[in-house]
Amino acid sequence: MQIDILSLFPEMFAGPLHTSMIGNAVENGKINVDVTNFRDFTTDKHNHVDDYPYGGGAGMLLQPQPIFDALAAVQAKHPQPGRVILLDPAGVQFDQHVAEDFAKEDHLTFICGHYEGYDERIRSLVTDEVSLGDYVLTGGELGAMVMIDATVRLIPGVLGNAESAPGDSFSSGLLEYPQYTRPADFRGMKVPDVLLSGDHGKVDDWRLEQALKRTYERRPDLLKELALSGKARQMLADIKADQQGYPE
Repeated sequence: MQIDILSLFPEMFAGPLHTSMIGNAVENGKINVDVTNFRDFTTDKHNHVDDYPYGGGAGMLLQPQPIFDALAAVQAKHPQPGRVILLDPAGVQFDQHVAEDFAKEDHLTFICGHYEGYDERIRSLVTDEVSLGDYVLTGGELGAMVMIDATVRLIPGVLGNAESAPGDSFSSGLLEYPQYTRPADFRGMKVPDVLLSGDHGKVDDWRLEQALKRTYERRPDLLKELALSGKARQMLADIKADQQGYPE
């Protein structure tokens, strides 16, 4: 996968994209990451990339020219431009499903905003407008890092264990079940007996029940549109019966 990032602060990506899992993916050729400073493309003699909004208002807006020209330069290097993602608080909220969708692509380009916002004409360049959540950051760089991390780990061969990503919270629509490692008894806190039983069927049932329980207690909204198996529906009914005080 080719990942391009348009940013006024390319130095922010120097560490995070070359360490840990992302760094390994780069080293192993699973992804290639290029960061372009779109200030380099401004035609303003003072090197400005922003200006006051027409009609008045607070803050400064990113001008279209530097981003149009920077994106054109990026796309000239790649015959298939792929998805162009604008980091914007008004966009679709990023979640695991969006990450899974992005992971299917061969080329992603992230445009990281700054200042008060974008000139509206910049939106004509993009295929997706995506927000990290219902809050405002000083720029799109941190949001892009989060989205890249969540996406790249889903590319086959990036994680050491092929089963890791499908078992993550949200991949199944449920929060992840509790997990334990050695020792079996730590300061009186013991690993559930079922996990030590060696009975894989019982372990799977316990994990499903615990995932349902955790989701019901912490994120009941996730259950509303989830298609559950008959077994899962019965487990959830039993959980609700046991915990009358939790929200529907």
